[in-house]
Amino acid sequence: MSQDNLHVVVGLGVTGLSFVRYLKARQIPVALTDTRPEPPLLGRFKQEFPEVPLHLGGLDETLLDQAATILLSPGVALAEPAIAKQCARGLPVIGDVELFAREVKVPVVCITGSNAKSTVTTLVGLMAEAAGLKVRVGGNLGIPVLDLLAQPEEAELYVLELSSFQLETTYSLAPRVATVLNVTPDHMDRYADLEAYKQAKQRVYNHCQIAVCNRDDPNTECQDNFSQRKFYFTLDQPVQNEFGLIENEGEVYLAFENELLLPVQDLPIRGRHYQANALAALALGHGANLPFDKMLQVLREFKGLPHRCQLVREQNGIAWYNDSKGTNVGASLAAIEGLGPELKGKLILIAGGVGKNADFSPLLPAISQYVRTAVLMGEAAPHLAKLIDGRCELVMVQDMSAAVRLAEQKAHPGDCVLLSPACASLDMFKNFEHRGEVFTALVQELSACTDK
Repeated sequence: MSQDNLHVVVGLGVTGLSFVRYLKARQIPVALTDTRPEPPLLGRFKQEFPEVPLHLGGLDETLLDQAATILLSPGVALAEPAIAKQCARGLPVIGDVELFAREVKVPVVCITGSNAKSTVTTLVGLMAEAAGLKVRVGGNLGIPVLDLLAQPEEAELYVLELSSFQLETTYSLAPRVATVLNVTPDHMDRYADLEAYKQAKQRVYNHCQIAVCNRDDPNTECQDNFSQRKFYFTLDQPVQNEFGLIENEGEVYLAFENELLLPVQDLPIRGRHYQANALAALALGHGANLPFDKMLQVLREFKGLPHRCQLVREQNGIAWYNDSKGTNVGASLAAIEGLGPELKGKLILIAGGVGKNADFSPLLPAISQYVRTAVLMGEAAPHLAKLIDGRCELVMVQDMSAAVRLAEQKAHPGDCVLLSPACASLDMFKNFEHRGEVFTALVQELSACTDK
């Protein structure tokens, strides 16, 4: 193939499809290559783009050599040898967010972090909608950014969830407001160390007008010579330019500086981890000039996203929570520390899966304090068992059905059963959603008449 301005898309997933749609709409020559011989979306691609050249079963280096630009899907690392070779010869290698940034003409709110991205992104989108703005929400959550651009109605604001993988290939994005919610070890199978992962996350602050940082997590601090404005959120008492918690007459409130905004008991979702999410969303919305009354209305009504500390059922004095999206240590730690202090009893924790070379030791203090029994399964179960041994009761099981049955036996009134695996799901399930759905179905099938 020899075409001027050939753009080669690497990776046939939802982002890869959005690349091709974007380029075809602009009559830019495009071809696609993927390491997999049969990517899951192959049939859809062939139906939608039968005329686009396709090279599967390995990255086609001849094709890459002919490219004017490489468009890299987030699942493919810049360190992939065939991609690194093109980077070394100076070929532009960019992602979908970079193409979006070059075209977008209205304000953008960008949200990244190890955990809670989807919840905070959804909250800010709902807050903007409640304020009467024509808002589009997507990115790493839901609709790819290039498909957002293609929607017919003109947007007044974009709210984007961005992953570290997307930010690695983004250079000119200039958000109105940007945040790194938190940084805990994740994807250590892709990054050399936590510092490299943090630096990828921190790219979201490049060129932003307003930075929102987590005062409780130094890894989120915007380190550049930042002449623009900053807001912070904290689970401590707030000071100037901060959103936090204030206790007043025996009740705890979400607050901005010294202004009481909303009693935390009015939030439909329990736990300090969710209070942090609410405060982050308020800080981002405030940076985007959204009115407090509309933002607080959303916080009173929002009942959470599936698989994110989602209350599945309460029976016999026991609450069952599906936190299958807890695919890393930081997410599970937030769930344990968020729910644990509010319980009359203890947690029964269901954990395990694909460990992604994670260091699980940060979980140990919270497990010691709040967990009665850890029910472990999947590839990481033996490693977790060795690490946790002596901190709480340990049981290893073969599958989710056994985990739920055992949790039911171990739980007492006032306890909470929490599925928060701290691991990826692909050893036993299609994805974290599938894992959460299986757990939820099993919990719903439990007999309601077993009194303890």
